[in-house]
Amino acid sequence: MPPLAGHAAKVTDALTNRVRRCWSRAATTGWNSSCGAPDIPPFSMVRQLRLATADMRAGANWPAPCIIRGMLIAQLFDPVALAIVGGGTLLATLLRAPARDAARAVSALRVLIRRPFCADALLDQIAAQARIAKRHGIVALDKSVIADPDVAAAIAAIVDGATPRETEALLRYLRQARIERHVAAADIWSAAAEAAPAMGMVGTLIGLAGMFANMTDPKAIGGAMAIALLATLYGALLANLLLMPICHRLRAAGRIEAFERARIEGPLVALALRETPRHQLQSVA
Repeated sequence: MPPLAGHAAKVTDALTNRVRRCWSRAATTGWNSSCGAPDIPPFSMVRQLRLATADMRAGANWPAPCIIRGMLIAQLFDPVALAIVGGGTLLATLLRAPARDAARAVSALRVLIRRPFCADALLDQIAAQARIAKRHGIVALDKSVIADPDVAAAIAAIVDGATPRETEALLRYLRQARIERHVAAADIWSAAAEAAPAMGMVGTLIGLAGMFANMTDPKAIGGAMAIALLATLYGALLANLLLMPICHRLRAAGRIEAFERARIEGPLVALALRETPRHQLQSVA
């Protein structure tokens, strides 16, 4: 028997014995309120307690913790409140930003399962490209296959004869554009986190309106009250446990990548400086 079921059975047996003593006393001296719960029929209580004890003792296939968790989940789940909060948050987020930024925000979720960006591999690749250019000339880099778009754009500019100043300006522009894309993706999730509690309040108002509109029907009042309370709960949980953590993690990943990408500017500018003709440097100066 699970520990919780055994404890509940002991408590139930104790209550059953108490009701029996009270009934025996009532048979001789009359029912006394000191026995507890005078308005509840003793035999009905005994029967209910015995049934509860039998259910708890037969809980080998359904342990008491599982029953309690199942009841709690069922009580905290309301599809109407969830639809109001989830659908309202999604609609409010899509209305705040362009569809391109929203799609980019969804695709940015892949960053959360990756390791933080590190520029060591790119630095090694740039060093290898510099050795190739030193041995075979800068034109040999035109045949190199480079996966990173920023490094590939800088190498292509150097092959085309870009000056160190132009190469540095290109790299800074590409890095700033990448930062703006990261910020836009994080702002989408931040906007969703701001909208979720507001949609929870909207669900609460809808539930209260339904409750006041059906005051004569006790069954409808409970459902409307559940929508009112659970909508606020869903909005708070959705904002603080899902949307805002995603926003903060995306911003942290963007800051790390921006710092790491700043490390590749120096080697690429040095490569452009080495391969730029002397007369072109004099004309630029």
